Amino acid sequence: MSDPYLGLLMLCLIVVVIMLGFPTAFTLMGLGMAFGFFAFYDPSDVWTNNKIFTLMVQRTYGGMTNDTLLSIPLFVLMGYVMERGALVDKMFHSVQLAFRGMPASLAVATLVICTFWGIASGLVGAVVVLMGVIALKPMLNAGYDIRLASGVITAGGTLGILIPPSVMIIVYAAVAGQSVVKLYAAAMLPGFFLALLYLVYVIGWALIDPKIAPKLPPEMLKVPIPAPIAFLRDHYSTNFLVATVKAAFAPGRLLNAPEGTRITYGRIIKNLISATFPLVMTLALIAGTWWYVVIHPKAQFDEAQAALVLAKPLPGPTTSAPAKPQEETLVEIGAESTSSSRSSSSSGGGLIALDADPDNADSQKPDVYTPPSSNFYLYFGITSVLTLLLLVNYYRKLRDEQFEILKLLVESVMPLGILTVVVLAVILLGITTATESAAIGAAGAFLLAWSSGSFTFERMKQAVFLTTKTTSMVCWLFVGSALFSAVFAILGGQQIIESWVLGMNLSPLQFMLLSQALIFVLGWPLEWTEIIVIFVPIFLPMLSHFNIDPILWGTLVFVNLQAAFLSPPVAMSAFYLKGVAPPHVTLNQIFAGMMPYMFIVIICMAIMYVWPGMTLWLPKYLYGGG
Repeated sequence: MSDPYLGLLMLCLIVVVIMLGFPTAFTLMGLGMAFGFFAFYDPSDVWTNNKIFTLMVQRTYGGMTNDTLLSIPLFVLMGYVMERGALVDKMFHSVQLAFRGMPASLAVATLVICTFWGIASGLVGAVVVLMGVIALKPMLNAGYDIRLASGVITAGGTLGILIPPSVMIIVYAAVAGQSVVKLYAAAMLPGFFLALLYLVYVIGWALIDPKIAPKLPPEMLKVPIPAPIAFLRDHYSTNFLVATVKAAFAPGRLLNAPEGTRITYGRIIKNLISATFPLVMTLALIAGTWWYVVIHPKAQFDEAQAALVLAKPLPGPTTSAPAKPQEETLVEIGAESTSSSRSSSSSGGGLIALDADPDNADSQKPDVYTPPSSNFYLYFGITSVLTLLLLVNYYRKLRDEQFEILKLLVESVMPLGILTVVVLAVILLGITTATESAAIGAAGAFLLAWSSGSFTFERMKQAVFLTTKTTSMVCWLFVGSALFSAVFAILGGQQIIESWVLGMNLSPLQFMLLSQALIFVLGWPLEWTEIIVIFVPIFLPMLSHFNIDPILWGTLVFVNLQAAFLSPPVAMSAFYLKGVAPPHVTLNQIFAGMMPYMFIVIICMAIMYVWPGMTLWLPKYLYGGG
């Protein structure tokens, strides 16, 4: 058997052994060591001098010195701290009240919380289990169809690995040698679009067949009104904003309030802040958009021009500096046998290039300042006016009941929302690196968890232990995959697959369909980690041949890998939910509830390919380039 076919045999064995239940990381290392030992074996030399041992050290060092991986333990710690901090219960109650007028309101609230909490934590298992405990029983008690209830939890819980900050995106960035921040920007719109498709499906199903989501009883829709709030309503105005403003400027009536209905002046100010929170956030968003699009590029350009002027040398005698000696470059064992494969991998080339710096392209500044187009000012003005009109209408109808819901949302959602927005904004705007942003997120998660009063020292230990466990798994995966990829390339497995695919004379569309279909099928028996670190590097060197953007292709893979959690027989999301579901909820019912969402994933991928701007517009706008 020739070496290339040994490589294919190794690739097939890895799938079989993983499906048998062996740990993925150690299976990768074991097969890599065994096949590599055979490839490097020299009967005339002592077996301890086999080059596979040196290669393992080199690949281990290369994988563990990759800066991209530093953000993983911090993001994972952020997720586990918030999960252990029990911050979801109050959030679910407030969101459920906010969506009480919609069809299938409990399912809609569950999907919204799954999306929001998944973004904050990035942990599929934690989100599915937590929402299974909090939301599944209320939906079943309300008469919701088991398929609807289980489907929104299992599908919504997977969005955390797609919408940034996502560990899966970080892993792909390390594998493909791409920029983490560009991948974050690329995955942002498709992630929220997929969540929107899920919402449309749930609401549409409830409208077509109302029996699957009966209307909630009045006791679940009623919002209790505290006596002080009722006093403001009765003595100042039925409009709560007007009542609060009047009470702030004319608090005399409060002095005569009966016992039990009195409200302090400090509480009035707090209520006023809560009531005006939507207005403040809207104005901040409008002002931030204007600053980033209009003011920031001009200031950045002026700063760059000033730096160029200062950098110009003064007239006078010049002396040429002695040439620096070229540093010696270490060449890995087996590089001579894989040079062709590496040269063809201009787009990343998988784990062969783990030591690449993917973020250098983000530091490039434009040489010419281009002001915003006139269309921007037109659309920005129309959007701002419409948004402000909606706010005016909202405050015109603001009553005490709506205010109580708003106050619950501000208290439960706002802190986590601000933390999530800050973590994403500092990455996307280039203020910090992904690692620094992860550190900010972890620190903020600790602050939120402790401020909630439910985060004990024991829960902190659990979060740290789980973070260490997850991070160790990822590190071992990278060590194993780095060794496996190197041996696979040395044996020539990459070349034979490339020759086979390129020999089919496929068009870019046909190659895209073939690669995504194979990944979709692999998602049935395997999890996303195995697919990313083992099979994705096989396709990466061929992207340049078909002129396919690795960011677009990678984002399609991210969406595609939602199927790894939603498609049987593995479908880990289903098993997570089954572990906390009531005994009468069967695994087949959970599978039946998940299947429509798998087809929605396919629809989302088709739209992404037909309209690539949904994926590539934001990274191009933020960072330029192609």
